[in-house]
Amino acid sequence: MRNGAELLVDALVRHGVDTVFGYPGDTSIAFYDVLARRADEIRHVLTRDERHAGFAADAYTRTTRRIGVCEAPSGAGAVYLASGLAEAFASSIPVLAITTDNNRRSHGTAPISEVDQEQLFAACTKWRRSATRTSDIPALVGEAIAAATQGRPGPVVLILPEDVLEGAPEDTAPVPGETEPAPEAAAVTVVPGRRDAAPAEPVRQAAARLAAAERPVVVAGGGAHLSGAGAELVRLADHLGMPVGTSIHGKGIIDEAHPFALGVVGSNGARDYANAWVAESDLVLFVGTRANATDTLGFTTPARNGPAILHIETDTERAGRNYPGSVALVGDATTVLGQLRAQVPAVPDSVRADRARRLAAARARWARDGAESTAALAPEVLFPRDLVRVLGDAFGRNTWVVADAGTPTPYLACYWEAPGDGWRVVIPRGHGPLGYAVPASIGVAVAHPGERVLCLTTENSVAMAVGEWETAKRLGLPVTYVVLDNRSMAWIKMIQHLYAGGRYFAVDPGPLDPVQLGLGMGLSGARARSLDEFADLAKKAADQDGPSLIHVAVPEHMDVPPPVPVWQAALSGESSSRPIH
Repeated sequence: MRNGAELLVDALVRHGVDTVFGYPGDTSIAFYDVLARRADEIRHVLTRDERHAGFAADAYTRTTRRIGVCEAPSGAGAVYLASGLAEAFASSIPVLAITTDNNRRSHGTAPISEVDQEQLFAACTKWRRSATRTSDIPALVGEAIAAATQGRPGPVVLILPEDVLEGAPEDTAPVPGETEPAPEAAAVTVVPGRRDAAPAEPVRQAAARLAAAERPVVVAGGGAHLSGAGAELVRLADHLGMPVGTSIHGKGIIDEAHPFALGVVGSNGARDYANAWVAESDLVLFVGTRANATDTLGFTTPARNGPAILHIETDTERAGRNYPGSVALVGDATTVLGQLRAQVPAVPDSVRADRARRLAAARARWARDGAESTAALAPEVLFPRDLVRVLGDAFGRNTWVVADAGTPTPYLACYWEAPGDGWRVVIPRGHGPLGYAVPASIGVAVAHPGERVLCLTTENSVAMAVGEWETAKRLGLPVTYVVLDNRSMAWIKMIQHLYAGGRYFAVDPGPLDPVQLGLGMGLSGARARSLDEFADLAKKAADQDGPSLIHVAVPEHMDVPPPVPVWQAALSGESSSRPIH
């Protein structure tokens, strides 16, 4: 007789799920038994811990706009998974997490892996349910996916006690949700799950302000990616001659070689002319971004008492929250952008040409002024900016890029020129967890079979996630790991340097040899000691079938400051204030 695990897999298949990232435990045996028998329908990817399964599913969603799925057993497995889901929750990434739980007979008897999972996941998911009947499983899967993909997206968790998973359906009638016709997979799993238009009156107000603006600009975030709004955003930008900046999450929503592309704005990885353009605007249209302190340089770019603000957002509570007086446009980004374009007349060609000319001149000046690296470096230490440019030459701008928080982030944000072809540069900015990129690269590589993935990480993030190199080798994934090693917890050390009188504490752990670690798990790898050597290794890695790594020393941030405007202001004496987060 069929059990709950069979109903679960049936429901996942019906909703177009083809991959589950996870790690087995005592309470998930029934689920794994069915996954083993039905491996031709759903692929299970074994990660080395549950947190990494969450990160992999998160990156799967970002780069496919299909809901990523991860699973974990009870107790410590669920606790680990909560950490993996926290980034997805903060970044509004829809992920379906499935956890198993103790047999309900043992609840309250202090079994070894008992934890109140609904309470555990309350702070990092938007929906959570513990199944009480086997027959309810198919309907709960559908409810979970709808919750994850509609409104403000986010992770959800379906909790399945062992006896519910192993039990037979209680109902003799057809199980709810089981007899519905199987839809096209994309119709269910593509984000967003619903495309709502904004109400007519706010759209009318926003259109009037756009039409009157003389210096309008867009700042787009990850929500624009999840909506698939790139093409509609470019149409509006061309229609109004309106430059487009992005948050780090929004990077690549428009081809960064486009005449109206500003690149990343805000406090981490922004080019100076991009922030200046936003600061001098008379209208800012936020699209699918939180408009938080990082995206706006501490709410100075734009200033709160400055330009008119329009904010497209799926969440009523978030739309316009950080900028009082905003016109809140609550709805799907693609849909609302189309509504605006239909109501705002196009600017004259002369206006469009003048703005494009001024932006091209600003971009050329920035490139010219920063063409040469002038700081003196220790032997075998290389400039991160030069490394990013070499990687762009070797791998091409259409490669998938995943990076960790810390050193890789500002350099990729500033110097990697992303194509306008989806969420191809994945950097976790919800919480900025270290150790994200290595498991996330697994999710990206599994989602896009045979396509090259470039992963920029650091020695400290490797220390947290190195086990997933074995996963990459086991699966034969074409991922190149570039380990930027500044031999310290450089980001925190820089904050101590600037704002704590240079009193460095707990930021200098011992050395770590990524090459030896990688070789021990079957990866090919080498240390680059010069830029030419790095370029040669990068070209070889780009043509390699399986996983590989390149280890390279980079300077500490106080020696070569990255493009972080508040740090540069502090070093120049312009400001001594700690940045607002």
